[in-house]
Amino acid sequence: MTGAEFVPLSLSPLLIGTLAAVACALPGNFLVLRRQALIGDAISHVVLPGIVVAFLVTGVISTWPMMAGAAGAAVLAVMLIEAIRRLGRIEPGAAMGVVFTSMFAAGVLLLEQSDTSTVHLDVEHALYGNLESLIWLDATGWASLLDLEALRGLPPELPRIAVTLIAVVLFTVVFWRPLKLSTFDEGFARTLGIRTNLLGLALVVTAAIAAVASFDAVGSIIVIAMFICPPAAARLMTNRLEHQVLWSVIFAVTAAVSGYVLAGYGPLWLGGQDAVSAAGMIATMSGLILAVAARFGPCRTRAGAPQQG
Repeated sequence: MTGAEFVPLSLSPLLIGTLAAVACALPGNFLVLRRQALIGDAISHVVLPGIVVAFLVTGVISTWPMMAGAAGAAVLAVMLIEAIRRLGRIEPGAAMGVVFTSMFAAGVLLLEQSDTSTVHLDVEHALYGNLESLIWLDATGWASLLDLEALRGLPPELPRIAVTLIAVVLFTVVFWRPLKLSTFDEGFARTLGIRTNLLGLALVVTAAIAAVASFDAVGSIIVIAMFICPPAAARLMTNRLEHQVLWSVIFAVTAAVSGYVLAGYGPLWLGGQDAVSAAGMIATMSGLILAVAARFGPCRTRAGAPQQG
C-alpha cells in the first residue's frame, strides 16, 4: 500500500485505535492493582446511558456534553455500587455486576425507544464502534501531514482522543505519588493526609473520560479489553509499578497496530474475501498478548502487588 492509499484510508483509524488503547490502559493499571478491574468493565457499560441522556438533552452529538454525561454516569455508578455494597452487605464484585448490567440495559432501552434515526448513534454503533469508517478524505499522501487545509479535514475523533490521552497522562503524572501510595497501602496514605476516597473517584472519572472518548471509535464492549488486558499482561512481566505502566503501553500499542493490520489483511492472507472488525481484532490481540504473558511472563508465578519503586 502506497502513501497515497495508506494515509487517507488507514492512518487515522490506526492512530485513533492506538491512542484509545493507551488512554484506557493507563488508568487500567491502577484499577487492576486495586483489584477493581471490573470497574473498567462497569465504566464501559455505564457510560452508555450517560451518553444517550446527554444526546437527548442537547439534541446533538457533541464531545463535551457526552463526556459530561459519561462522567456523571460513572460517578452515579460508583455511588450505587458503594451503596449496594454497604446496605446489602454483599461483595463488591456482585454490587458492580448489578449496577453495570442494569445501567447498560437502561442505556440500550433509551437508545431503542428514543429517536436516533437522524444521527449515528445506535446499539450496534455503541457496541462495536466505527473504526473502519474514520478515514481522512482530504489527505492525498504523506505531504498532507504538513498541509493545514488537509489537516482541518481530520476525523474529529482523532484530536478528541489525542487531547484525552494528554489529559490522562497529566492526571497520572501529577497524582503519581498519591495514586501509588493509596494503591499499595490505603491506610498509610490516609495518615499522610491523602483523601483516598476522592482520589479513587477521580481515577474512576478519568477512566470514564477515556472510555467515552474511545466509545465512538471502538465501541463499549471493546473498551473493556483495553482497560484490563494490557495492564494485566504487564503485571505478569514485572514487579515494579513504573515498568508495569511502560509494559502496558507497549502491549496496548502492539495490540492496536497488529489488530488493525490483521483485521484488514489477515482474511486476505488466509484466502478470504472480506476484512473483519478492526475493533474486535484489536480486542482479540489484547487477549492473545495476555495469554502469552500468562504462559511465559517472568512474574506469572509470583503473588502480590508490584513494588512501589
